[in-house]
Amino acid sequence: MASVEDCERALHALAQRLSSADAATRGKAGFDRTLSCGLTDPDVILAGRLRTGSLTEIRQVSAAEAATAKIRLHMSGDDLLDLVAGELHMASAWASGRVKVQAGVLD
Repeated sequence: MASVEDCERALHALAQRLSSADAATRGKAGFDRTLSCGLTDPDVILAGRLRTGSLTEIRQVSAAEAATAKIRLHMSGDDLLDLVAGELHMASAWASGRVKVQAGVLD
């Protein structure tokens, strides 16, 4: 079972990977959205901000704060680690119900 620290490290690793993309690639993701990631195991909610292809402001938040996020993800901590490591593909995780996404159609 993934710990809170493992999950935070995974999101920071994802943030680093996103920020290392070239400017043209980051420019294609030129939106500004709040993001929450509710983890079932461990029972914690992590949040951040997706802005111009970067993930910043990663922190633990309350359920009330997470409810205001424009993009809300729900999964287990182990699935988060597997997604970030490239061992689980988002499309198949979403299709199988392992990852739930609440977001606007254009997000």
